Amino acid sequence: MITRITGVLTRVLDDEVRLQLGGLEYAVLVAEFVRRVVQTKVGQELTLHTNHFFDGNPMQGKVVPRLLGFQNETDLDFFDLFCTVDKIGTRKALKALVRPVREVADAIQRQDVKWLTTLPGVGGPTAEKIIATLKKKVARFALAPAPTTRAEEDGDGPTPTVVVGSDILDEAYAALLVLGQNPIEARIRLDNLVATGKTFASTEEVIREIYSK
Repeated sequence: MITRITGVLTRVLDDEVRLQLGGLEYAVLVAEFVRRVVQTKVGQELTLHTNHFFDGNPMQGKVVPRLLGFQNETDLDFFDLFCTVDKIGTRKALKALVRPVREVADAIQRQDVKWLTTLPGVGGPTAEKIIATLKKKVARFALAPAPTTRAEEDGDGPTPTVVVGSDILDEAYAALLVLGQNPIEARIRLDNLVATGKTFASTEEVIREIYSK
Protein backbone atom coordinates (compact mmCIF):
# COMPACT_ATOMS: atom_id res chain seq x y z
CA MET A 1 0.00 0.00 0.00
CA ILE A 2 1.27 3.49 -0.85
CA THR A 3 1.44 5.47 2.41
CA ARG A 4 3.30 8.53 1.14
CA ILE A 5 3.84 10.00 -2.28
CA THR A 6 6.22 12.76 -3.41
CA GLY A 7 6.15 14.26 -6.86
CA VAL A 8 5.81 17.46 -8.85
CA LEU A 9 2.34 18.96 -8.62
CA THR A 10 1.13 19.29 -12.21
CA ARG A 11 -2.58 20.03 -11.83
CA VAL A 12 -5.15 20.98 -9.19
CA LEU A 13 -8.71 19.97 -10.05
CA ASP A 14 -12.00 20.29 -8.13
CA ASP A 15 -11.45 17.33 -5.82
CA GLU A 16 -8.07 15.91 -6.75
CA VAL A 17 -4.49 16.82 -7.54
CA ARG A 18 -2.08 15.26 -10.04
CA LEU A 19 1.50 14.40 -9.06
CA GLN A 20 4.19 13.57 -11.62
CA LEU A 21 6.68 10.87 -10.60
CA GLY A 22 9.08 10.20 -13.44
CA GLY A 23 6.99 9.02 -16.36
CA LEU A 24 3.90 8.41 -14.23
CA GLU A 25 1.18 10.83 -13.15
CA TYR A 26 -0.85 9.92 -10.06
CA ALA A 27 -4.34 11.22 -9.26
CA VAL A 28 -4.80 11.85 -5.54
CA LEU A 29 -8.16 12.85 -4.07
CA VAL A 30 -7.95 15.68 -1.53
CA ALA A 31 -10.31 17.47 0.83
CA GLU A 32 -11.20 21.08 0.08
CA PHE A 33 -9.02 22.52 2.86
CA VAL A 34 -6.02 20.66 1.41
CA ARG A 35 -6.82 21.84 -2.12
CA ARG A 36 -6.80 25.46 -0.95
CA VAL A 37 -3.36 25.04 0.60
CA VAL A 38 -1.67 23.40 -2.41
CA GLN A 39 -3.31 25.20 -5.31
CA THR A 40 -0.51 27.78 -5.59
CA LYS A 41 2.21 25.10 -5.60
CA VAL A 42 1.78 23.89 -9.17
CA GLY A 43 5.20 23.07 -10.58
CA GLN A 44 6.68 22.45 -7.13
CA GLU A 45 7.49 19.19 -5.38
CA LEU A 46 4.73 18.09 -3.01
CA THR A 47 4.51 15.26 -0.48
CA LEU A 48 1.17 13.79 0.57
CA HIS A 49 0.46 11.14 3.18
CA THR A 50 -1.94 8.74 1.55
CA ASN A 51 -4.46 5.98 2.01
CA HIS A 52 -6.43 3.78 -0.41
CA PHE A 53 -10.10 3.05 -0.87
CA PHE A 54 -12.23 1.42 -3.54
CA ASP A 55 -14.63 3.79 -5.28
CA GLY A 56 -17.77 2.50 -6.98
CA ASN A 57 -20.46 -0.13 -6.66
CA PRO A 58 -19.19 -3.72 -6.30
CA MET A 59 -22.67 -5.05 -7.18
CA GLN A 60 -22.35 -3.44 -10.61
CA GLY A 61 -18.74 -4.52 -11.09
CA LYS A 62 -17.56 -0.92 -11.23
CA VAL A 63 -14.89 -0.53 -8.56
CA VAL A 64 -11.86 1.71 -9.02
CA PRO A 65 -8.92 1.91 -6.55
CA ARG A 66 -8.31 5.50 -5.44
CA LEU A 67 -5.59 7.33 -3.54
CA LEU A 68 -6.50 10.09 -1.10
CA GLY A 69 -3.95 12.38 0.47
CA PHE A 70 -3.24 14.88 3.23
CA GLN A 71 -0.23 17.03 3.97
CA ASN A 72 0.52 15.40 7.30
CA GLU A 73 -0.20 12.17 9.14
CA THR A 74 -2.27 13.90 11.83
CA ASP A 75 -4.83 15.10 9.28
CA LEU A 76 -4.91 11.65 7.68
CA ASP A 77 -5.47 10.05 11.10
CA PHE A 78 -8.37 12.43 11.75
CA PHE A 79 -9.89 11.61 8.38
CA ASP A 80 -9.75 7.89 9.15
CA LEU A 81 -11.40 8.58 12.52
CA PHE A 82 -14.07 10.77 10.91
CA CYS A 83 -14.95 7.93 8.56
CA THR A 84 -15.79 5.67 11.53
CA VAL A 85 -18.98 7.67 12.11
CA ASP A 86 -22.00 5.66 10.96
CA LYS A 87 -23.03 6.46 7.36
CA ILE A 88 -20.07 8.78 6.72
CA GLY A 89 -18.08 7.14 3.97
CA THR A 90 -14.89 8.26 2.29
CA ARG A 91 -16.52 10.47 -0.33
CA LYS A 92 -18.85 12.16 2.16
CA ALA A 93 -15.96 12.78 4.55
CA LEU A 94 -13.83 14.33 1.80
CA LYS A 95 -16.71 16.59 0.79
CA ALA A 96 -17.38 17.65 4.39
CA LEU A 97 -13.82 18.62 5.29
CA VAL A 98 -13.75 22.14 3.92
CA ARG A 99 -12.23 23.54 7.12
CA PRO A 100 -8.89 22.65 8.74
CA VAL A 101 -8.91 19.52 10.90
CA ARG A 102 -8.15 21.39 14.13
CA GLU A 103 -11.28 23.53 13.68
CA VAL A 104 -13.53 20.56 12.96
CA ALA A 105 -12.09 18.68 15.93
CA ASP A 106 -12.55 21.71 18.17
CA ALA A 107 -16.22 21.99 17.17
CA ILE A 108 -16.73 18.30 17.94
CA GLN A 109 -15.06 18.69 21.31
CA ARG A 110 -17.27 21.74 22.09
CA GLN A 111 -20.29 19.73 20.89
CA ASP A 112 -21.19 22.59 18.57
CA VAL A 113 -23.93 21.13 16.38
CA LYS A 114 -24.64 24.45 14.67
CA TRP A 115 -21.02 24.88 13.54
CA LEU A 116 -20.80 21.33 12.23
CA THR A 117 -23.94 21.80 10.11
CA THR A 118 -22.04 24.45 8.10
CA LEU A 119 -19.96 21.61 6.65
CA PRO A 120 -21.27 20.37 3.27
CA GLY A 121 -23.52 17.33 3.58
CA VAL A 122 -23.74 17.53 7.37
CA GLY A 123 -27.24 18.10 8.72
CA GLY A 124 -28.36 18.28 12.32
CA PRO A 125 -28.80 14.53 12.91
CA THR A 126 -25.43 13.78 11.29
CA ALA A 127 -23.72 16.47 13.37
CA GLU A 128 -25.16 14.96 16.54
CA LYS A 129 -23.98 11.52 15.45
CA ILE A 130 -20.48 12.88 14.80
CA ILE A 131 -20.35 14.41 18.27
CA ALA A 132 -21.68 11.30 19.99
CA THR A 133 -19.11 9.10 18.22
CA LEU A 134 -16.02 11.30 18.36
CA LYS A 135 -16.28 13.80 21.22
CA LYS A 136 -13.94 11.78 23.47
CA LYS A 137 -11.46 11.01 20.69
CA VAL A 138 -10.54 14.36 19.13
CA ALA A 139 -8.62 16.24 21.84
CA ARG A 140 -5.21 15.77 20.22
CA PHE A 141 -6.53 17.01 16.88
CA ALA A 142 -8.20 20.08 18.40
CA LEU A 143 -4.91 20.99 20.11
CA ALA A 144 -2.81 20.61 16.96
CA PRO A 145 -0.85 23.81 16.13
CA ALA A 146 -2.11 26.04 13.35
CA PRO A 147 -0.17 25.83 10.08
CA THR A 148 2.42 28.55 9.60
CA THR A 149 3.16 30.56 6.49
CA ARG A 150 6.49 30.26 4.71
CA ALA A 151 7.51 33.70 6.01
CA GLU A 152 6.85 32.68 9.58
CA GLU A 153 8.84 29.47 9.10
CA ASP A 154 11.79 31.53 7.81
CA GLY A 155 11.63 33.81 10.84
CA ASP A 156 10.57 36.88 8.89
CA GLY A 157 7.22 37.21 10.64
CA PRO A 158 3.79 37.29 9.02
CA THR A 159 3.38 39.18 5.77
CA PRO A 160 0.24 41.02 4.66
CA THR A 161 -0.59 38.70 1.80
CA VAL A 162 -3.17 36.11 0.90
CA VAL A 163 -1.42 32.78 1.36
CA VAL A 164 -3.65 29.88 0.36
CA GLY A 165 -4.28 27.82 3.47
CA SER A 166 -3.49 30.72 5.81
CA ASP A 167 -5.88 31.90 8.51
CA ILE A 168 -6.93 34.81 6.28
CA LEU A 169 -8.30 32.56 3.55
CA ASP A 170 -9.77 30.04 5.96
CA GLU A 171 -11.63 32.81 7.80
CA ALA A 172 -12.75 34.36 4.52
CA TYR A 173 -14.10 31.01 3.35
CA ALA A 174 -16.10 30.62 6.57
CA ALA A 175 -17.37 34.20 6.27
CA LEU A 176 -18.62 33.59 2.72
CA LEU A 177 -20.57 30.55 3.89
CA VAL A 178 -22.19 32.64 6.65
CA LEU A 179 -23.05 35.30 4.05
CA GLY A 180 -25.01 32.73 2.07
CA GLN A 181 -22.51 31.46 -0.48
CA ASN A 182 -22.53 27.73 -1.06
CA PRO A 183 -19.13 25.95 -0.76
CA ILE A 184 -18.56 25.84 -4.53
CA GLU A 185 -19.33 29.54 -5.01
CA ALA A 186 -17.11 30.47 -2.05
CA ARG A 187 -14.24 28.41 -3.43
CA ILE A 188 -14.53 29.94 -6.92
CA ARG A 189 -14.57 33.46 -5.51
CA LEU A 190 -11.47 32.83 -3.42
CA ASP A 191 -9.68 31.03 -6.26
CA ASN A 192 -10.32 34.00 -8.55
CA LEU A 193 -9.04 36.39 -5.90
CA VAL A 194 -5.84 34.41 -5.35
CA ALA A 195 -5.26 34.36 -9.11
CA THR A 196 -5.11 38.18 -9.19
CA GLY A 197 -1.95 38.18 -7.08
CA LYS A 198 -3.26 41.01 -4.90
CA THR A 199 -2.22 41.24 -1.25
CA PHE A 200 -4.50 41.61 1.75
CA ALA A 201 -3.80 42.18 5.42
CA SER A 202 -7.09 40.93 6.85
CA THR A 203 -10.17 38.82 6.25
CA GLU A 204 -12.25 41.99 6.07
CA GLU A 205 -10.19 43.25 3.13
CA VAL A 206 -10.71 39.96 1.29
CA ILE A 207 -14.49 40.06 1.76
CA ARG A 208 -14.63 43.72 0.77
CA GLU A 209 -12.68 43.01 -2.43
CA ILE A 210 -14.92 40.09 -3.36
CA TYR A 211 -18.14 42.09 -2.94
CA SER A 212 -16.77 45.18 -4.65
CA LYS A 213 -16.93 43.43 -8.01
